[in-house]
Amino acid sequence: MFRSKESQLARERATEYATCKDFRQIFTEDMAGLHLLAYLLTADSVKAEQCFVAGLDDSIHGNLVFKQWARAWSKRAIIQNAIKVMSPAPGEQRSVQEIAPGRQNGNAADNPLVSMVTRWTAFERFVFVMSVLEGYSLRECSALLRCTDHDVMSAKSQLLQRLAGEPSHTGAVSALDKTPWAALFARAQVA
Repeated sequence: MFRSKESQLARERATEYATCKDFRQIFTEDMAGLHLLAYLLTADSVKAEQCFVAGLDDSIHGNLVFKQWARAWSKRAIIQNAIKVMSPAPGEQRSVQEIAPGRQNGNAADNPLVSMVTRWTAFERFVFVMSVLEGYSLRECSALLRCTDHDVMSAKSQLLQRLAGEPSHTGAVSALDKTPWAALFARAQVA
């Protein structure tokens, strides 16, 4: 009797956690959005693909995650892999676009917002994507990016001011509060 209750509890707990199949489904259903996330962070289609694949692998083979957290975990896995690839740090002077032009992602580069974000330094892109688009707290950003809260807060403030000052993006900052971020970049279909 005790063993049957124990095995029943184990089966119930197992159904609470995301499986390989669940993560594969998430990465298939959200492919464009997850790849766009990786591209916004890396500003390089090759590195974005690496982060996307590594994020899937980490999600499937990583820690047990509750099913309701699986989508957020998938994004976090991509962000963590992008941090490993890009090593963003405050005080960077040049963006990846200036260092290695021509590695843009087809249609995504045609979107003015995506194009603008990919011209920023890696640190600026990470702060923007993590804090503004993904809603990470100041503490989460600074811990993941291994910098001070002040670095994140300062970069975020400057980026939002820069966005508000762009005449071609008037209203983009206020739209960030009301619209899922993927909708802002809807025209940026990732190839």
